[in-house]
Amino acid sequence: MVKDFKGKILFITGGASGAGFGQAKVFSEAGCRVVIADIRQDHLDEAMEYFKEKKADVHAIKLDITDREAYAAAADEVDEVYGSPPQMLFNTAGVNAFGPVEASTYEDYDWVMGVCLGGVVNGMVTFVPRMIQAGKPGYIATTSSMGGFMGQSGCAPYSAAKAAVNNLMESYYQSLKPYNIGVSCLCPGGIKSNIAEASFTRPKNLENTGYLINEKTIEFMRHHYSFGIAPIELAEILKKGIENEQLYIIPYPDPEEMLRFNLERVINYATPEGMKRQEELMKKRREEMQQRMGGDDGPMKGAAEAGWGKAREDITWVKDTRGFR
Repeated sequence: MVKDFKGKILFITGGASGAGFGQAKVFSEAGCRVVIADIRQDHLDEAMEYFKEKKADVHAIKLDITDREAYAAAADEVDEVYGSPPQMLFNTAGVNAFGPVEASTYEDYDWVMGVCLGGVVNGMVTFVPRMIQAGKPGYIATTSSMGGFMGQSGCAPYSAAKAAVNNLMESYYQSLKPYNIGVSCLCPGGIKSNIAEASFTRPKNLENTGYLINEKTIEFMRHHYSFGIAPIELAEILKKGIENEQLYIIPYPDPEEMLRFNLERVINYATPEGMKRQEELMKKRREEMQQRMGGDDGPMKGAAEAGWGKAREDITWVKDTRGFR
């Protein structure tokens, strides 16, 4: 496993902004030689300006992580630049879209799950054999979400993808131990990032969405995610979790309590009596969240006015039962 980061080659997807950029900063300062891969050239250019000022050993690659041929070419480029596959891989890139699950289109699933799950699969299939064959201690960390521990009707493709990622990382955690490669799954809530602008990178052939997405909803999401954890803080927590060789890294003061609620939910759903308990618990939880988050200065301020989380306006058969009023 990796305990000393100095000189290690680290490949980060989504590495030019948000959580990935925070990871690149923290781990380059810890001595890693960092490759930042990102789909947006403008973000790569801005990130490289920062690293050039720091005189950090960082290399940038423009990459769509859903493109397997491009991913293989990126892996070859790492070999050419550094003479070796990376010892560390961070699957950090992600996208999201919000709206009623019953309004979801094939394209909503193909885009969100293609990036959040398919992109992780591509990273693992591309790099794991190379890392094993290199024969060096290594580490893989994938950024998932607390949303991966529960179904969420307002961002179902995302939650489904993250649930699969959690499961997949546990499988790799078990299988890679004999090769001296560790695995962690980072599960934050909101992050101060550019995920509000994820729709800007949505491919033309997957543009058809069942969700209301416009300038107002994007601006609301910028406001909402401004309350999230700072990327540098999250990266520092990830670094400590890697040093401790934790499978699940939950970046909150009481992770056991947060996970206990989710596990009890599954148990409750398994019996008629539990279903009644869960309904009462969820009703209480919704009321508490509306009070806590929907205030004048809270992260949900302006959600209803923006139409965030609603179906596309021409989809008239979806009941409007969501959102803050």
